[in-house]
Amino acid sequence: MIQSINPTNGKILKIFVEISKKELEKKLQISENCFNKWCQTPFSTRAKLLRKVAIILRERKEELGKVMTLEMGKTITSSVPEVAKCADICDYFAENGEKLLLPEKIATEAKESYIDFQPLGTILAIMPWNYPFSQVFRYVAPAIMAGNTTILKHASNVPQSALVIEKVFSEAGMPEGLFQTLLISSKTAQELIADPRIKGVTLTGSEQAGREIAKVSGANLKKVILELGGSDPFVVLEDADIKRAVKVGAASRLLVSGQTCISAKRFILNKKIAEEFLSLFKIEMESKMVGDPMDKMTQVGPLSSLQIVNDLESQVSRSLKMGAKILTGGKKLDRQGFFYPPTILTNIKSTMPVYRDETFGPVAAIIIVKDDNEALKVANDTRYGNKKKANFFIKNIKAGNVYINSMVRSNPKLPFGGTKASGFGRELSSYGIKEFVNIKTVYIED
Repeated sequence: MIQSINPTNGKILKIFVEISKKELEKKLQISENCFNKWCQTPFSTRAKLLRKVAIILRERKEELGKVMTLEMGKTITSSVPEVAKCADICDYFAENGEKLLLPEKIATEAKESYIDFQPLGTILAIMPWNYPFSQVFRYVAPAIMAGNTTILKHASNVPQSALVIEKVFSEAGMPEGLFQTLLISSKTAQELIADPRIKGVTLTGSEQAGREIAKVSGANLKKVILELGGSDPFVVLEDADIKRAVKVGAASRLLVSGQTCISAKRFILNKKIAEEFLSLFKIEMESKMVGDPMDKMTQVGPLSSLQIVNDLESQVSRSLKMGAKILTGGKKLDRQGFFYPPTILTNIKSTMPVYRDETFGPVAAIIIVKDDNEALKVANDTRYGNKKKANFFIKNIKAGNVYINSMVRSNPKLPFGGTKASGFGRELSSYGIKEFVNIKTVYIED
C-alpha cells in the first residue's frame, strides 16, 4: 500500500495499491519493445516530442505545481517555478541533444577512427520526493534524447506526482513504454536491477540507499549514477559582503524547508565577522513566514513527513546535550502538520550530529574559525562532497560543485553531481547525456 499524505495537516490524500508482478512484467516488456524502435528514431523526432512535453509543462505549471505542494509540502511559490524549470530542461536537450552526441573524430594511423555514442536500453530511475518533478526531468530528458527508454520508481510519498508526470508524457504523444511509472516498493526496485532488460540505474536519495543500490548494481554489472546526501559548507570570509551573505545563506538553508542535499548546512564564519553575521542572520531566519504552502505569502512550509521531523528533533536534541546552543528556533511547532521553524545552533563541535550528519530540515549549524585555512579544513571535514581567495577554495574544496557569491543550483548546461559519500556520476550537460550511452570506438584501417 502506498499513501499520499498532506504534510500540512497530516491527512491521507489517497491510497494506491502496488502493481502486481504480472503488471510489472508487462511494463518491462513494453519498455524493451519501445526501445527497439525508439533507438532508431531520428533525433529530430525525439526533439519534437520533448518540446511538446515542455509546452504542456508550461501550460499546466500552476496545476502541476499544486500536486507537488499538496503531496510533499513544497511552497507553491517554489513548486510552480520547478515545473517551468523542467520545461527548460526539456528544451535544452531537445535543442542540443543531437549535437552533444555527435561522433567524435579522432586522428590515428587508421583511415578513419571515431567515437560513437549509442543508447543502452531501459534505464531504471529511483527518485526522491524533495524535487518531485525536476529531479525526474534531470535524468529523463537526456536519457530519452540519447535513445533510451526509462522506468521511474518514485519516492513512496509522491505517487500522484509520479503518475501525473507519466500522463504528461502520454499527452505529448510519446510512444507507449518510453516513460513509465512503477508503483512498487523499494525492495521490488532493488530486485528489478537484476532483470537483464534493465541496462542502467540512476538513484537520488540517502547515502544508505546509495550503498545498497550500488551493491546490487555492481553485483549485476549495471551502470549506476548516484546523487546522495550532503553536509554542504557555507563559508563566509572576513572580506565578504555580510548583508548579501546573510540573504543568500538563509535562502539556501531554507530551500524546500531545508530538505535538500544541495542547501547550505554548516555555516563556517571567520571570527572577525561572526558577530555581525549572526545578528543579521537571526533576524533574517526569524522573518520567514512559516505556514500553509498553498499560501503565496508562505516562505517555509511543512517538512514532508512526521519521520523527517522526528529525525531532525533527534539530531538537534543530541547536539544540545553535547553543548550546542540555540540562537533561534530549535523545537517542533505546536500546530497541526509537520512544521519545524528556521533554527540556528551555535557552539557547534565536530562530534555533534548537526555537524557530522546531514540535517534534512531548516537547521543551520554555526562554526566559527580563525582564518581561511581553518575554514577550508572545516569545509572539507565531512564524508560528503561538495579571484585569489575564491581560487584558493575552488581548487581545494573537495566537492562536485563550488559556488562563489551564490547558492548551489542546477543548470542544464552544467554538470551536476557529488564526490566522496555524496555519490558519483553526473546529471545534465554533455556529461550527463553520456552517462547512459555505450561509448563505442570505431576504427577503420582502409
